[in-house]
Formats: sequence, structure tokens, C-alpha cells
Amino acid sequence: MREGYKGTGPGAITPDGCAVELYSRLSVGSEPDVIEAAVPAGAHILELGSGVGRMTHPLLERGFTVTAVDESAEMLERVRGARTIRGTIEELDLGEKFDVVMLASFLVNTGDVEVRRGMLRTCAAHVADGGCVLIQREGADYHLNVPRERVDPSGYTVRIVSAEPVGDGVNSVRAEYEFPDAAWTQTFLSRPLTQEQFEEALAEAGLEVTEYLTEDGMWVRAVPAA
Repeated sequence: MREGYKGTGPGAITPDGCAVELYSRLSVGSEPDVIEAAVPAGAHILELGSGVGRMTHPLLERGFTVTAVDESAEMLERVRGARTIRGTIEELDLGEKFDVVMLASFLVNTGDVEVRRGMLRTCAAHVADGGCVLIQREGADYHLNVPRERVDPSGYTVRIVSAEPVGDGVNSVRAEYEFPDAAWTQTFLSRPLTQEQFEEALAEAGLEVTEYLTEDGMWVRAVPAA
């Protein structure tokens, strides 16, 4: 387990505190629709941090080809229909280019600046000429509107219980997931980024934002800087 990260609940827990069984149960929402609307039909997507395939599988159903990358073998065992690669995002070097590179799940908000830089370098290194990078970032009030909870239409409850400063602009965030038959928690380190800080981080990696795809600014399309 990485320092500052932990998880509780049934089943395997990954080094960043994610529970494999939990992520197999979480609904996907509108995210695949956002992605589909932003990229060419049938594109080959490099999905960084795919987990169990929560978004992989809907994207495959929409006719995309997906290469799914995750550091957890237990997560990748749940992925069906996609090429899978086990490894850390920041160290990935496939020697290939993809129509779309996707970094979702707020990974860009990792507490470790060097890990974030490595992730964004990986995005830039693997996107084809004319391709794009899709990034999901935290909303502006993610760390402010706490505690809060949301009841998913499928019947489970998600709570962001706390977001406590631990120094250097990083917060320790605790989340709880309650199902009728089981419960999980996850604690992780997250660095809030203003829009300006986010765009500066992308620019450092040679990427520039072309469009904020959702009204809340959480889904972003970027391309290699000219």
C-alpha cells in the first residue's frame, strides 16, 4: 500500500486503496457518452488506469478498440474484450501511438507532483498526430463541499466524508461506499488544481486544452501543443 493510501472492505485492495470488488459494482453513468461525443467513431483508445473495465466495456460496446492499462493484476482480470497491459502509468512506454489517450478517475489530481508529470508525459508520448488526450479532473468544489453524499440510482450510497490538508497543497480524502450487503472505504491523497494550474501542468507536458467537454469542466480534451 502506498503511503497515504488505504482501503477497507471485502476482496482485494490495490496499492492506491481501491477495492476490486467495489469497482466491479460501481455504475458508469454518462462518462462513455461524453467520450463517444468527443472522439472519432471506431478510434483506438489507450485507457490509462482502466481498473476493472468500468468504462472499457461500454466503450467496446460503442465500437471502439481499447488498450487497457492498470497496475493491478486483480483489476485487469475483470476486463473482457480489450488488450490489457499491467504497469504504472508514469513509467509506460509502449512505443505506439493511439487515436485517443484517456486519463480518467481524477488521476491527474494525484498528490505526487512527479507522478502527475509522469502520467502527463505518458499521455503526450502515446497520442498520435491528429489525435487527442481526454482527461477527467476534479470539480472546482470537490474538496470544499464536504461532507457530502450521493445515492446512485442503482441503490448504493457514496460519501465524501472528509478532505483534510496534509501539507504542500495536498489533501487526504476519505470516501465511503455503502451497498445493501457490503461497505468499502478508500483514503487517498489528492492535490486540488485550479483551471490555471491544470492548464500549466498540461503545458509542461507539451499539451494544450482545446475544449472543456462538460459544463462542470471535469472532462477535458487536449492535443499536443503546436
